[in-house]
Amino acid sequence: MTRSAERDAADAPTRRFVFLLLDQFTLLSFSGALDPLRIANRLAGRTVYRWRLASPTGAAVVCSAGVAFDVDMAMEDLERDDTLLVCGGMNVEAAVTRPVLNFLRREARRGVTMGGLCTGSYALAKAGLLEDKRATIHWENQDSFLEVFGNVTLSRAIFVIDGARMTTAGGTSSIDLMLRLIADDLGEQAANAVADQLIYASIRTDQDTQRLSIPTRIGVRHPKLGQVIGIMEAHIEDPISPAELAAKVAISTRQLERLFRRYLGRSPKRYYMELRLIKARNLLLQTEMSVINVALACGFASPSHFSKCYRVQYRTTPYRERGAHGAPGEGV
Repeated sequence: MTRSAERDAADAPTRRFVFLLLDQFTLLSFSGALDPLRIANRLAGRTVYRWRLASPTGAAVVCSAGVAFDVDMAMEDLERDDTLLVCGGMNVEAAVTRPVLNFLRREARRGVTMGGLCTGSYALAKAGLLEDKRATIHWENQDSFLEVFGNVTLSRAIFVIDGARMTTAGGTSSIDLMLRLIADDLGEQAANAVADQLIYASIRTDQDTQRLSIPTRIGVRHPKLGQVIGIMEAHIEDPISPAELAAKVAISTRQLERLFRRYLGRSPKRYYMELRLIKARNLLLQTEMSVINVALACGFASPSHFSKCYRVQYRTTPYRERGAHGAPGEGV
C-alpha cells in the first residue's frame, strides 16, 4: 500500500463481523467473505477487522461440502456496531428456524447492520428485514424468492447494499462485497491491495450481474438464437408461440426451427418446455406453493398436462418430487 493508504488503515476504527453459519452453508461464500478481512489486517499491520463465528445453538455446524466448523458463540446479543453476516447454502428453508428468525428480528431492532451471503438473503427476507428494499440472491433461487417475497425488489446484481442491509448472490460475490466494504473503510488502494493478494484480477461492482451471457451459457454465439432464448426466459408464465418468437426477431418459423435443431439439437418448443420445467422444479423444491400454483406460474393451464410433462422430463410426478424432498418450509 502507499503511505496515504497506510495512514487511512492506521486511522480506521476496529470493526467486528459475526458470521452466523446455518446448516449446510456454502463454504466458498463464507471463506470469500472472511479471507479478505484477514488479508486487510495483515496489510494494515494491525487489527482493523475482528470476527467471530456463530451457529444457532453454539454447536459445530457442517457446510454443504461436509466439513464441520467449530464456532465461538451461539445467537447471543451482539454489539450495536457489529456487522452480522448470515451464511446460507443448501436447504436454507429448513435451516431458518423460528429461533433464527427471532434472533435476526431482535438484533435488527437493536440497529445491527446485517447481510445475507448466498441464500442467507432468504433468512433476512423471511424475518421481514428486506421489505421495500433492494436485494439479491443466487440466480437458482430467484424464481422461488420472487414468488414468496413480492415486497422485495430483487436484483440480478452480484451484491446489493441498501442501507443497513447487504445481500450477495453467493460464490465469489462475497469477495466483491468485502472489497467494497474494505474500500469504504480503508480506501480504494487498500481494497486493490487485498484483491492483488487474492489474485483477484477484476473487482466487480454492484452493477455487475450474476449469470453468464446467454451465448456463453449455451456455447453458441448466434445473435438471433440468443435473442429468442432471452425472450423465452422472460416469458415462462405466459409462453409465446414459435410463430410469435420468430416474428419478434424477424425470421420465419422454419428458420427458427432450423436454428434450434442445428445448434441445440432440439426444437424451440422442446427447449422452451425444458426452461419451464426447470423453473417448476425449483419452485417445488424451494417454496411451499401448491402444485397447481407452480403449474400456473410456469405456464401450464392444466395440472394434468403439467404432471405429464414433468414425468417425461424428470421420471417422477410433481407430487412425488415434493414428497421425496420434504416440505420446503419444514422447521420454520
